Amino acid sequence: MSEGEPLRVLPLQGDAGPDPSTLGLKEEELRELYRLMVLTRKADLEATALQRQGELAVYPPLIGQEAAQVGSAFALEESDWMFPSYRELGAAVVRGVDLVEYLHFYRATWHGGTYDANAHRFGHVSVPVGSQILHAVGYAMGSKMDRKGIATLVYFGDGATSEGDFHEGCNFAAVFKSPVVFFCQNNQWAISVPVSSQTVAPIWRKAGAYGFPGVLVDGNDVLAVYQATKEAAARARDESVPTLIEAVTYRIGPHSTADDASRYRPAAEVEQWKSQDPLDRYRAWLGAAGHADDAFFSEVDGLAKEFGARMRAGVIGSEPRPVEELFEWVYADVPEPLARQREEALRFARKNGEGRADG
Repeated sequence: MSEGEPLRVLPLQGDAGPDPSTLGLKEEELRELYRLMVLTRKADLEATALQRQGELAVYPPLIGQEAAQVGSAFALEESDWMFPSYRELGAAVVRGVDLVEYLHFYRATWHGGTYDANAHRFGHVSVPVGSQILHAVGYAMGSKMDRKGIATLVYFGDGATSEGDFHEGCNFAAVFKSPVVFFCQNNQWAISVPVSSQTVAPIWRKAGAYGFPGVLVDGNDVLAVYQATKEAAARARDESVPTLIEAVTYRIGPHSTADDASRYRPAAEVEQWKSQDPLDRYRAWLGAAGHADDAFFSEVDGLAKEFGARMRAGVIGSEPRPVEELFEWVYADVPEPLARQREEALRFARKNGEGRADG
Protein backbone atom coordinates (compact mmCIF):
# COMPACT_ATOMS: atom_id res chain seq x y z
CA MET A 1 0.00 0.00 0.00
CA SER A 2 1.51 3.32 -1.05
CA GLU A 3 1.44 6.45 1.10
CA GLY A 4 -2.01 8.00 1.07
CA GLU A 5 -3.67 4.93 -0.46
CA PRO A 6 -6.24 3.20 1.75
CA LEU A 7 -5.73 -0.36 2.90
CA ARG A 8 -7.77 -2.53 0.55
CA VAL A 9 -8.36 -6.29 0.47
CA LEU A 10 -11.37 -6.72 -1.80
CA PRO A 11 -10.83 -5.87 -5.47
CA LEU A 12 -12.70 -2.89 -6.82
CA GLN A 13 -13.71 -5.01 -9.79
CA GLY A 14 -15.14 -8.50 -9.54
CA ASP A 15 -12.03 -10.68 -9.93
CA ALA A 16 -11.03 -13.51 -7.60
CA GLY A 17 -9.13 -11.26 -5.22
CA PRO A 18 -7.50 -12.24 -1.90
CA ASP A 19 -6.97 -15.48 -0.07
CA PRO A 20 -9.08 -14.99 3.11
CA SER A 21 -6.95 -17.50 5.05
CA THR A 22 -4.33 -14.74 5.35
CA LEU A 23 -6.86 -12.81 7.45
CA GLY A 24 -7.54 -15.77 9.70
CA LEU A 25 -11.18 -16.01 8.59
CA LYS A 26 -12.93 -19.30 8.02
CA GLU A 27 -15.41 -19.74 5.19
CA GLU A 28 -18.39 -19.66 7.56
CA GLU A 29 -17.07 -16.40 9.02
CA LEU A 30 -16.86 -14.88 5.55
CA ARG A 31 -20.52 -15.75 5.03
CA GLU A 32 -21.41 -14.48 8.51
CA LEU A 33 -19.97 -11.06 7.64
CA TYR A 34 -22.30 -10.88 4.66
CA ARG A 35 -25.29 -12.02 6.69
CA LEU A 36 -24.65 -9.34 9.32
CA MET A 37 -24.31 -6.65 6.66
CA VAL A 38 -27.62 -7.65 5.06
CA LEU A 39 -29.41 -7.75 8.44
CA THR A 40 -28.01 -4.31 9.20
CA ARG A 41 -29.25 -2.82 5.96
CA LYS A 42 -32.71 -4.32 6.38
CA ALA A 43 -32.98 -3.04 9.95
CA ASP A 44 -31.74 0.39 8.85
CA LEU A 45 -34.34 0.65 6.08
CA GLU A 46 -37.09 -0.51 8.45
CA ALA A 47 -36.04 2.05 11.06
CA THR A 48 -36.13 4.83 8.47
CA ALA A 49 -39.62 3.72 7.39
CA LEU A 50 -40.78 3.55 11.03
CA GLN A 51 -39.73 7.15 11.54
CA ARG A 52 -41.56 8.27 8.40
CA GLN A 53 -44.66 6.52 9.76
CA GLY A 54 -44.47 8.31 13.12
CA GLU A 55 -43.22 5.35 15.18
CA LEU A 56 -39.78 6.89 15.83
CA ALA A 57 -39.11 10.53 16.67
CA VAL A 58 -35.97 10.68 14.52
CA TYR A 59 -33.47 8.26 13.01
CA PRO A 60 -29.96 8.63 11.47
CA PRO A 61 -29.67 6.26 8.46
CA LEU A 62 -26.40 4.39 8.03
CA ILE A 63 -26.97 2.96 4.54
CA GLY A 64 -23.61 2.73 2.77
CA GLN A 65 -21.63 2.32 6.00
CA GLU A 66 -22.42 -1.35 6.70
CA ALA A 67 -18.93 -2.63 5.88
CA ALA A 68 -17.25 -0.11 8.17
CA GLN A 69 -19.45 -1.01 11.13
CA VAL A 70 -19.79 -4.76 10.68
CA GLY A 71 -16.14 -5.32 9.74
CA SER A 72 -14.82 -3.40 12.74
CA ALA A 73 -17.23 -4.85 15.30
CA PHE A 74 -16.66 -8.40 14.02
CA ALA A 75 -12.88 -7.99 14.47
CA LEU A 76 -13.10 -7.45 18.22
CA GLU A 77 -12.92 -10.06 20.95
CA GLU A 78 -16.13 -10.77 22.84
CA SER A 79 -14.68 -9.15 25.97
CA ASP A 80 -13.72 -5.91 24.18
CA TRP A 81 -15.91 -2.84 24.60
CA MET A 82 -17.47 -0.55 21.98
CA PHE A 83 -18.66 3.01 22.51
CA PRO A 84 -21.04 4.15 19.73
CA SER A 85 -22.21 7.55 18.63
CA TYR A 86 -25.77 7.70 17.25
CA ARG A 87 -25.38 5.88 13.90
CA GLU A 88 -23.95 2.50 14.95
CA LEU A 89 -26.94 0.22 14.50
CA GLY A 90 -24.69 -2.13 12.49
CA ALA A 91 -22.24 -2.56 15.36
CA ALA A 92 -25.22 -3.21 17.66
CA VAL A 93 -26.37 -5.99 15.32
CA VAL A 94 -22.95 -7.66 15.53
CA ARG A 95 -23.05 -7.49 19.34
CA GLY A 96 -26.50 -9.06 19.47
CA VAL A 97 -28.20 -6.00 20.96
CA ASP A 98 -32.01 -6.22 20.80
CA LEU A 99 -32.82 -3.54 18.23
CA VAL A 100 -36.22 -2.83 19.77
CA GLU A 101 -34.38 -1.88 22.96
CA TYR A 102 -31.80 0.03 20.93
CA LEU A 103 -34.50 1.98 19.12
CA HIS A 104 -36.19 3.09 22.33
CA PHE A 105 -33.76 5.99 22.18
CA TYR A 106 -35.07 7.07 18.77
CA ARG A 107 -38.64 6.41 19.90
CA ALA A 108 -37.94 9.00 22.63
CA THR A 109 -38.93 6.61 25.41
CA TRP A 110 -35.54 6.04 27.03
CA HIS A 111 -32.29 7.98 26.80
CA GLY A 112 -29.51 5.86 25.29
CA GLY A 113 -31.61 2.71 24.79
CA THR A 114 -32.96 0.13 27.25
CA TYR A 115 -30.44 -2.65 26.53
CA ASP A 116 -27.90 -3.77 29.13
CA ALA A 117 -24.65 -2.10 28.11
CA ASN A 118 -22.55 -4.30 30.39
CA ALA A 119 -24.04 -7.52 29.06
CA HIS A 120 -23.18 -6.59 25.47
CA ARG A 121 -20.02 -4.56 26.14
CA PHE A 122 -21.73 -1.91 24.01
CA GLY A 123 -22.16 1.60 25.40
CA HIS A 124 -25.42 3.47 25.14
CA VAL A 125 -26.26 5.74 22.20
CA SER A 126 -24.39 9.04 22.50
CA VAL A 127 -25.58 12.08 20.57
CA PRO A 128 -23.33 14.99 21.75
CA VAL A 129 -20.67 14.96 19.04
CA GLY A 130 -17.41 13.44 20.25
CA SER A 131 -18.43 12.93 23.88
CA GLN A 132 -18.23 9.13 23.64
CA ILE A 133 -14.53 9.43 22.76
CA LEU A 134 -13.77 10.55 26.30
CA HIS A 135 -15.93 7.76 27.72
CA ALA A 136 -14.01 5.17 25.70
CA VAL A 137 -10.59 6.51 26.71
CA GLY A 138 -11.61 6.64 30.35
CA TYR A 139 -12.91 3.07 30.25
CA ALA A 140 -9.73 1.92 28.53
CA MET A 141 -7.60 3.61 31.18
CA GLY A 142 -9.63 1.97 33.94
CA SER A 143 -9.56 -1.47 32.33
CA LYS A 144 -5.78 -1.25 32.07
CA MET A 145 -5.50 -0.36 35.77
CA ASP A 146 -7.72 -3.34 36.54
CA ARG A 147 -5.56 -5.56 34.30
CA LYS A 148 -8.56 -6.73 32.28
CA GLY A 149 -6.51 -7.23 29.12
CA ILE A 150 -9.18 -5.82 26.79
CA ALA A 151 -9.36 -3.25 24.02
CA THR A 152 -11.90 -0.47 23.72
CA LEU A 153 -13.15 0.83 20.37
CA VAL A 154 -14.95 4.14 19.90
CA TYR A 155 -16.95 5.13 16.82
CA PHE A 156 -17.24 8.71 15.56
CA GLY A 157 -17.60 10.61 12.32
CA ASP A 158 -15.34 13.00 10.45
CA GLY A 159 -17.14 15.97 12.01
CA ALA A 160 -16.17 14.82 15.51
CA THR A 161 -12.49 15.36 14.69
CA SER A 162 -13.21 19.09 14.82
CA GLU A 163 -14.29 18.77 18.45
CA GLY A 164 -11.95 19.26 21.39
CA ASP A 165 -13.11 15.92 22.82
CA PHE A 166 -11.36 14.10 19.98
CA HIS A 167 -8.01 15.80 20.55
CA GLU A 168 -8.24 15.52 24.34
CA GLY A 169 -9.08 11.83 24.00
CA CYS A 170 -6.16 11.19 21.67
CA ASN A 171 -3.74 13.05 23.93
CA PHE A 172 -4.88 11.25 27.08
CA ALA A 173 -4.76 7.86 25.35
CA ALA A 174 -1.22 8.52 24.13
CA VAL A 175 0.12 9.85 27.43
CA PHE A 176 -1.46 7.15 29.58
CA LYS A 177 -0.94 4.38 26.99
CA SER A 178 -4.62 3.46 26.96
CA PRO A 179 -5.72 0.34 25.02
CA VAL A 180 -8.18 2.14 22.75
CA VAL A 181 -8.96 2.13 19.02
CA PHE A 182 -10.29 5.39 17.59
CA PHE A 183 -12.52 4.43 14.66
CA CYS A 184 -13.50 7.35 12.43
CA GLN A 185 -16.15 6.67 9.80
CA ASN A 186 -15.32 9.39 7.32
CA ASN A 187 -18.63 9.49 5.44
CA GLN A 188 -17.64 12.76 3.74
CA TRP A 189 -20.31 14.98 5.33
CA ALA A 190 -20.82 16.42 8.83
CA ILE A 191 -24.51 17.21 8.28
CA SER A 192 -24.14 19.78 5.45
CA VAL A 193 -20.42 20.48 5.94
CA PRO A 194 -18.07 18.55 3.62
CA VAL A 195 -14.89 17.04 4.99
CA SER A 196 -12.88 19.53 2.91
CA SER A 197 -14.26 22.28 5.17
CA GLN A 198 -13.52 20.28 8.32
CA THR A 199 -9.80 19.63 7.98
CA VAL A 200 -6.83 20.26 5.71
CA ALA A 201 -4.67 17.33 6.81
CA PRO A 202 -6.00 13.78 6.30
CA ILE A 203 -7.74 12.53 9.44
CA TRP A 204 -5.60 9.41 9.86
CA ARG A 205 -2.43 11.50 9.87
CA LYS A 206 -3.55 13.35 13.00
CA ALA A 207 -2.45 10.30 14.98
CA GLY A 208 1.18 11.24 14.28
CA ALA A 209 0.87 14.37 16.40
CA TYR A 210 0.04 12.17 19.39
CA GLY A 211 2.69 9.54 18.76
CA PHE A 212 0.61 6.53 17.82
CA PRO A 213 -0.26 4.81 14.52
CA GLY A 214 -2.81 6.12 12.06
CA VAL A 215 -4.36 3.83 9.45
CA LEU A 216 -6.31 4.73 6.31
CA VAL A 217 -8.67 1.98 5.16
CA ASP A 218 -11.25 1.52 2.43
CA GLY A 219 -14.38 1.72 4.56
CA ASN A 220 -16.51 -0.02 1.91
CA ASP A 221 -14.25 -3.08 2.01
CA VAL A 222 -15.44 -5.22 4.91
CA LEU A 223 -12.34 -7.44 4.86
CA ALA A 224 -9.92 -4.50 4.90
CA VAL A 225 -11.83 -2.94 7.80
CA TYR A 226 -11.73 -6.26 9.62
CA GLN A 227 -7.97 -6.58 9.10
CA ALA A 228 -7.16 -3.02 10.18
CA THR A 229 -9.33 -3.25 13.28
CA LYS A 230 -8.10 -6.66 14.34
CA GLU A 231 -4.49 -5.49 14.15
CA ALA A 232 -5.27 -2.26 16.02
CA ALA A 233 -7.19 -4.06 18.78
CA ALA A 234 -4.35 -6.56 19.24
CA ARG A 235 -1.86 -3.68 19.46
CA ALA A 236 -4.05 -2.05 22.11
CA ARG A 237 -4.36 -5.22 24.19
CA ASP A 238 -0.78 -6.44 23.88
CA GLU A 239 1.17 -3.18 23.85
CA SER A 240 -1.24 -0.54 25.23
CA VAL A 241 -0.74 1.42 22.02
CA PRO A 242 -3.74 3.37 20.67
CA THR A 243 -4.55 3.52 16.95
CA LEU A 244 -6.59 5.95 14.86
CA ILE A 245 -8.39 4.28 11.95
CA GLU A 246 -9.94 6.41 9.24
CA ALA A 247 -12.44 4.33 7.28
CA VAL A 248 -13.30 6.16 4.06
CA THR A 249 -16.95 5.51 3.26
CA TYR A 250 -20.06 7.49 2.32
CA ARG A 251 -23.39 8.36 3.90
CA ILE A 252 -25.82 7.47 1.13
CA GLY A 253 -28.84 8.71 3.08
CA PRO A 254 -29.45 12.00 4.89
CA HIS A 255 -27.71 12.95 8.12
CA SER A 256 -30.97 12.11 9.86
CA THR A 257 -34.62 11.83 8.92
CA ALA A 258 -34.89 15.54 9.77
CA ASP A 259 -32.38 16.42 7.06
CA ASP A 260 -32.78 17.06 3.32
CA ALA A 261 -29.38 16.11 1.90
CA SER A 262 -30.39 17.07 -1.64
CA ARG A 263 -30.07 20.73 -0.64
CA TYR A 264 -26.30 20.52 -0.24
CA ARG A 265 -25.06 17.31 -1.91
CA PRO A 266 -24.58 16.87 -5.66
CA ALA A 267 -26.73 14.02 -7.00
CA ALA A 268 -23.83 12.82 -9.16
CA GLU A 269 -21.67 12.36 -6.07
CA VAL A 270 -24.31 10.19 -4.43
CA GLU A 271 -24.70 8.06 -7.54
CA GLN A 272 -20.95 7.57 -7.81
CA TRP A 273 -20.79 6.20 -4.27
CA LYS A 274 -23.86 4.04 -4.81
CA SER A 275 -21.88 2.26 -7.51
CA GLN A 276 -19.40 1.26 -4.77
CA ASP A 277 -22.12 -0.24 -2.55
CA PRO A 278 -20.33 -2.36 0.11
CA LEU A 279 -22.96 -5.13 0.05
CA ASP A 280 -22.91 -5.51 -3.73
CA ARG A 281 -19.14 -5.48 -3.76
CA TYR A 282 -18.77 -8.15 -1.08
CA ARG A 283 -21.53 -10.32 -2.53
CA ALA A 284 -19.86 -10.24 -5.96
CA TRP A 285 -16.55 -11.33 -4.45
CA LEU A 286 -18.08 -14.11 -2.33
CA GLY A 287 -19.71 -15.54 -5.45
CA ALA A 288 -16.68 -15.14 -7.71
CA ALA A 289 -14.37 -16.72 -5.12
CA GLY A 290 -16.72 -19.67 -4.58
CA HIS A 291 -17.49 -18.93 -0.92
CA ALA A 292 -21.26 -18.59 -1.42
CA ASP A 293 -23.91 -19.45 -3.98
CA ASP A 294 -27.38 -18.23 -4.97
CA ALA A 295 -29.05 -20.53 -2.43
CA PHE A 296 -27.09 -18.88 0.37
CA PHE A 297 -27.92 -15.37 -0.82
CA SER A 298 -31.62 -16.25 -1.05
CA GLU A 299 -31.54 -17.71 2.43
CA VAL A 300 -29.98 -14.53 3.83
CA ASP A 301 -32.58 -12.37 2.11
CA GLY A 302 -35.30 -14.45 3.78
CA LEU A 303 -33.64 -14.16 7.20
CA ALA A 304 -33.35 -10.39 6.76
CA LYS A 305 -37.03 -10.08 5.91
CA GLU A 306 -37.98 -11.97 9.08
CA PHE A 307 -35.47 -9.96 11.12
CA GLY A 308 -36.90 -6.66 9.94
CA ALA A 309 -40.49 -7.81 10.52
CA ARG A 310 -39.73 -8.81 14.13
CA MET A 311 -38.04 -5.50 14.78
CA ARG A 312 -40.94 -3.54 13.28
CA ALA A 313 -43.53 -5.46 15.32
CA GLY A 314 -41.49 -4.99 18.48
CA VAL A 315 -41.14 -1.25 18.03
CA ILE A 316 -44.82 -0.69 17.20
CA GLY A 317 -45.92 -2.92 20.06
CA SER A 318 -43.64 -1.44 22.72
CA GLU A 319 -45.41 0.18 25.66
CA PRO A 320 -44.67 3.62 27.14
CA ARG A 321 -42.17 3.66 30.00
CA PRO A 322 -43.53 3.96 33.57
CA VAL A 323 -44.07 7.58 34.63
CA GLU A 324 -42.15 6.93 37.86
CA GLU A 325 -38.89 6.66 35.93
CA LEU A 326 -38.93 10.39 35.25
CA PHE A 327 -38.06 10.95 38.91
CA GLU A 328 -35.66 8.08 39.63
CA TRP A 329 -31.85 7.86 39.73
CA VAL A 330 -31.16 11.59 40.08
CA TYR A 331 -31.35 12.35 43.79
CA ALA A 332 -30.69 10.08 46.76
CA ASP A 333 -32.91 12.37 48.82
CA VAL A 334 -35.60 13.91 46.63
CA PRO A 335 -35.95 17.70 47.21
CA GLU A 336 -39.36 18.80 48.44
CA PRO A 337 -40.31 20.78 45.26
CA LEU A 338 -39.49 17.76 43.08
CA ALA A 339 -41.32 15.41 45.46
CA ARG A 340 -44.47 17.55 45.07
CA GLN A 341 -44.15 17.47 41.29
CA ARG A 342 -43.66 13.70 41.43
CA GLU A 343 -46.82 13.17 43.45
CA GLU A 344 -48.80 15.43 41.15
CA ALA A 345 -47.54 13.58 38.07
CA LEU A 346 -48.31 10.18 39.61
CA ARG A 347 -51.84 11.23 40.63
CA PHE A 348 -52.46 12.34 37.06
CA ALA A 349 -50.97 9.09 35.70
CA ARG A 350 -53.06 6.89 38.02
CA LYS A 351 -56.17 8.83 37.09
CA ASN A 352 -55.46 8.08 33.42
CA GLY A 353 -54.50 4.45 33.98
CA GLU A 354 -50.74 4.95 33.69
CA GLY A 355 -47.83 4.30 36.04
CA ARG A 356 -47.20 1.41 38.40
CA ALA A 357 -49.76 0.46 41.03
CA ASP A 358 -47.12 0.79 43.76
CA GLY A 359 -46.09 4.27 42.62
